[in-house]
Amino acid sequence: MVLVLTRTYFPEGTNGKLECEGRLICNTIELPWRNNERRVSCIPEGEYFIEKRYSLKFKWHLHILDVENRSLILFHPANNALKELNGCIAPVTKLSGPGLGLFSRKAFTKLKDQVYKALENKESVLLIVQSTYTK
Repeated sequence: MVLVLTRTYFPEGTNGKLECEGRLICNTIELPWRNNERRVSCIPEGEYFIEKRYSLKFKWHLHILDVENRSLILFHPANNALKELNGCIAPVTKLSGPGLGLFSRKAFTKLKDQVYKALENKESVLLIVQSTYTK
């Protein structure tokens, strides 16, 4: 399975659309690009594998592997990047502003169900992070 996250950067946050085989799964919100600084920046563009992960805070969620100089970068629900994210990616049903979205839990469940199904079928899940234009 290949997921493609296409981003648009704003000073207040990063918005994206997450697709699989050209079909929209959900929108996304992230922190603004701040040179990959921990806890204040979205992750660099590139290719990453995804695995299942469990924590008490987020229950079952998605872990983005091997992000340079970063750890525990996740897909998890959030509706306000600046207030709720430390570098992770939040799926949202609808974008409501730069780094802001609505109905994140609904979008997260849709994404998680699709990714978990692929993983259970022994498929690898690759995330390609790109932008429509430069930062």
